[in-house]
Amino acid sequence: MYILINLRYFIILFNFTIYYKEIKIKQFKWLKKTLGPGVLFASTAIGVSHLVQSTRAGANYGFGLLFFIIIANLFKYPFFEFGSRYANSTEKSIIYGYKTLGTWVLYMYATATLLSMFLITSAVGAVTSGFFQNLLKTTPLGITNHIILFSLCGIILSFGKYKLLDSIIKIIGITLVISTMVAFALVLAKGPVSDQLFPNIQYNNVDILFIIALMGWMPTAVDLSSWNSLWTIERIKQTKYKPTLKQTIFEFNIGYILSASLSICFLTLGAYLMYATNNIFTNNSSIFANQVIALYTRTIGDWSYLIISIASFSIMFGTCIAVFDGYARATGECINLISNNRIDNESYYNIVIWALVVGSIGIISAFGSRLTELVDLATTISFMIAPFVALANYKLVLSPYIKISDTPPLWLRLLAISGIIFLFGFGCLFIYSSYF
Repeated sequence: MYILINLRYFIILFNFTIYYKEIKIKQFKWLKKTLGPGVLFASTAIGVSHLVQSTRAGANYGFGLLFFIIIANLFKYPFFEFGSRYANSTEKSIIYGYKTLGTWVLYMYATATLLSMFLITSAVGAVTSGFFQNLLKTTPLGITNHIILFSLCGIILSFGKYKLLDSIIKIIGITLVISTMVAFALVLAKGPVSDQLFPNIQYNNVDILFIIALMGWMPTAVDLSSWNSLWTIERIKQTKYKPTLKQTIFEFNIGYILSASLSICFLTLGAYLMYATNNIFTNNSSIFANQVIALYTRTIGDWSYLIISIASFSIMFGTCIAVFDGYARATGECINLISNNRIDNESYYNIVIWALVVGSIGIISAFGSRLTELVDLATTISFMIAPFVALANYKLVLSPYIKISDTPPLWLRLLAISGIIFLFGFGCLFIYSSYF
């Protein structure tokens, strides 16, 4: 009898456990349908700002610039979140919102997009090409490497569009997280090459300009926040599932927190393995890629070289594709709104993609091997237009532009106001450092 009673309680407990697990699984079924835009955001961010700028910051300044990386991630957060929030609440892109603020706002955004998109895709493409050359040992091919790489991006997006992009990014994301966290853990266990990782920074013009360039794309450019809204809408179309606002924000936060965490990981890799050594990063893209990969293999072991080479190229390739897709969608949306919906933005998607391919190759040809100059110029331009985009995004998530129930909480509004002040302040500092 005692055994039967205990068996009965065991069966009840087992059934309750299975029932509880089924409930939990059902509660998170929506995540499978919603997951995508946040991962795309993380992939876009992790490329140049993390793999290049964060690693350079660690190698050149140790942990001296950690504070600037943290505040950039903190103060920019609201404006990327607002892109996802606006799209979920209105089922329209935040670019549409710019038009509701006034046609002149839309024209300003469109102009800024046209001025920056070729330069930024070129910067991302130059870094990606470096890892491509390092992986396949095709440096002697020169500009042909860029032609092959950009053409491949164009073909993937022209035929696969969002569905293929979404699948590729998720695979790359898993590879990225695993390889980076393994290297990060091993670096911490091994310890730094220098005992002094917090130098006394002079904050001269060179230092200030690098800090501005670092924060310009940390985690990425604020003007790219419109992409979040475009990807959110596209994901809804793809899955035919309309998530709640909380679900959309939760999914976005996964990507943002991952991106912010990895920026510190890359800073640590640069600081622990290169700070206070005679090794400095080169401007040559293929040699630079080899130096970054050496940071991993020096810690994990030479056996991992091929794995890390593939993972590093995959990271940058995912960023490159996402940047091409984002600019194509944003440009198509601008054309659609300026023409008063007379032209479907899908009609211009492929045209913009291939215009970016040709234009970016031309810019890279002009810059030659001056990789860091190209990256710094692109990130600085992004930082200068950031305050105006941030101000517009903030206004659009308040009533009457979205439902009162969907407006951000008080703490997020206060953080956004602080972020706007932060962006305007550093913009003024950049002008002062450059011209006075």
